[in-house]
Amino acid sequence: MNTGILIAPTKKLREWLSKLGNNNAQGEFYLTDIVAMAVADGIPVSTAQPAQRWEVEGINNKSQLATLERVWQQTVAGKLMAQGVTLADPARLDVRGNLTCGRDVEIDVGCIFEGNVTLGDKVKVGAYSILRDASIEHGTQIAAYSHIDSSEVGANCHIGPYARLRPGTKLAEDAHIGNFVEIKNSEIGKGSKANHLSYIGDSTVGSRVNIGAGTITCNYDGANKFRTIIEDDAFIGSDTQLVAPVRVGKGATIGAGSTITKDAPDNELTLSRSKQITINGWKRPQKVKK
Repeated sequence: MNTGILIAPTKKLREWLSKLGNNNAQGEFYLTDIVAMAVADGIPVSTAQPAQRWEVEGINNKSQLATLERVWQQTVAGKLMAQGVTLADPARLDVRGNLTCGRDVEIDVGCIFEGNVTLGDKVKVGAYSILRDASIEHGTQIAAYSHIDSSEVGANCHIGPYARLRPGTKLAEDAHIGNFVEIKNSEIGKGSKANHLSYIGDSTVGSRVNIGAGTITCNYDGANKFRTIIEDDAFIGSDTQLVAPVRVGKGATIGAGSTITKDAPDNELTLSRSKQITINGWKRPQKVKK
């Protein structure tokens, strides 16, 4: 079978094309006549044999493109399973780059891998997660619907569900990044946790830090970005805003609901909170009937 793919030296190809004739029943010019010309001129002729028929299938429309894409993904899935990777459903996998897996890796349905992704031994990737240019070390568990982009994740971490690691994120071993937590351009130390509804951007977080729900590092002033430093063993209470540049010292505790604009000292409780008041007799506004 001739696929129509031909490689020839440019100078000789011009010469051969000028000699093509259409002296045949169809009155057509056949490029395959070039092969006979090459042989006559003593030019070596060789053929390439595809390993699979689908490698030389023609694509003339989007439907055919989609069909061959599925064939390719099935081929990738087969190679992964031959290496020992467990795929919940080989038909629901997309590898759009290079995926390298260690031993006993498990991948649930609907996952997408883009660029260069490396999964260490015993890594588990939950359903419908997207990983791009990421390195995941051994034993890490990635729960469903997590997005990891241009990030490095250490061993035995727990991520998600619905977590997002943006470019520049580095997690040390045993870190926990929970549901609806976004990390960007930040280092998270060993054993540190941000389990709920938080944004950590442009930050350096030490080891064994607990970041409470609703915490935000306010790293952008509208023109420039600044860094937040949270040192080892700090405890950040829920609904806290850390306005960078700011440093939270070792073992420091930040009271819930605080807005921190100055450095918090080591091993002390720091909080900012307005006084709670009750206005007696206050009534809610009522809808005006039209």
